[in-house]
Amino acid sequence: MSTYRIQGATGDWEVVIGLEVHAQVTSNSKLFSGSATAFGAEPNSQVSLIDAAMPGMLPVLNGECIRQAVRTGMAIDAQINKWSRFDRKNYFYADLPQGYQISQLYHPIVGEGSLTIEADEKAGIPEAKVIGVERIHVEQDAGKLMHDQHPTMSYVDLNRSGVALMEIVSRPDMNSPAEAGAYLSKLRTILRYVGSCDGNMDQGSMRADVNVSVRRPGDELGTRTETKNVNSVRFVMQAIEHEANRQVDVIEGGGKIVQETRLFDPNTGSTRSMRSKEDAHDYRYFPDPDLLPLVLEDAFLENCRASLPELPDAKRARYEGELGLSAYNAAVLTADVDTFRWFEALLAETALAQGKQPAEVAKQAANWLISELFGALNKLGKSLDESPVSHEQAAELLALVGKGTISGSIAKQVLEIMLETGEGATAIVEREGLKQESDTGAIEAKVDEILAANSDKVEQYRGGKVALFGFFVGQTMKAMQGKANPGVINEILKSKLG
Repeated sequence: MSTYRIQGATGDWEVVIGLEVHAQVTSNSKLFSGSATAFGAEPNSQVSLIDAAMPGMLPVLNGECIRQAVRTGMAIDAQINKWSRFDRKNYFYADLPQGYQISQLYHPIVGEGSLTIEADEKAGIPEAKVIGVERIHVEQDAGKLMHDQHPTMSYVDLNRSGVALMEIVSRPDMNSPAEAGAYLSKLRTILRYVGSCDGNMDQGSMRADVNVSVRRPGDELGTRTETKNVNSVRFVMQAIEHEANRQVDVIEGGGKIVQETRLFDPNTGSTRSMRSKEDAHDYRYFPDPDLLPLVLEDAFLENCRASLPELPDAKRARYEGELGLSAYNAAVLTADVDTFRWFEALLAETALAQGKQPAEVAKQAANWLISELFGALNKLGKSLDESPVSHEQAAELLALVGKGTISGSIAKQVLEIMLETGEGATAIVEREGLKQESDTGAIEAKVDEILAANSDKVEQYRGGKVALFGFFVGQTMKAMQGKANPGVINEILKSKLG
């Protein structure tokens, strides 16, 4: 149960949130035409006669878009409707050349499903929570109006016109910005695992309409507003925070919340009114006469299910169970498709380099990736896919540590050089003379020197001050310029200190 509340002048208020996420389907062509869908193309360079609504043009359904929508539904354990239908949603807008949008109001392809957001005390999510998904329907996108190209006119770019979208509609099951952020992040992760959407919110291929209302805890639902086309997790959370507080101020000031569509301004973190919110009957929906109902066969559904990858929750459980990773590390490594792919490549290379099973080196690989490489890349302002160090080079470095050739502290120095030069770890270690000293005779001689120079501390240690053991280890490492094998140092010190 969320404990998030808006502290109003007259008492506490609860926030109720639902998200309608528009996810662009991964496909080489549009929903009803063969036009390309590449991001960043010249305006109006990816427009067919169908997209431009030329007279006599008839839509032809793209089967790949349907397959991806079905796979997405299966990934959230949703009901897949074998029979669905396309409807026309009628409204006039300059970037909608048909004068209607082809969507699915009454009979969507995917019915009810759910996904679980994980507990996160720091974020204000005290326990795991199941968020219901009401439906997923397939529809075509509109074009885009550009208002900054001319002082008195708006230009129309129809490149997006007809692009296939999945509209994923949640239940109003979220009660805090943190829960909404966690839901959107988890949904994006699932879409990217499945491959049905690239999740690039900054490019507009995934965006959210944010429905927010407030009420006294336990009361009936209040009037909601819808903030359109919010394109980042952080902005969704900001929009909820602002809109919820705005609604509380309006109600406590004696006003009423109007059902309306609003826009989010990322520069100010605030929302503003755009237009009154229409209801379904305002769009005069009716079955599209140019498209037959969609009927899915069992063999098609079986192929869709067989094509699904291991999904985030299952992968996280396997990392904890089979690989013995901590819950935190498993969650970090499965939170993004690029991260888990990099980790699994690193794991395979590390096991091969050390002649061990993946489970034997999993903790070493996971700890190094999360603690060392992530930290180093963050300082450089680079993402994992921009890493100057490949997973093959990383495995080579970890093998040097695993075999005792270099110590963990020396490995940090080597990584810094690798990031700067792109060289392999072995070449760096050889050139810089960084090999770890494991000669017991040389180490023993240094230990004897350290103990002789610190006889008072030796007596204190033998008198019960066992914490001084670390002092002796540190002094020996310092004397050997960090190149001594810590395991050998420990064994020698234990035998000499008694």
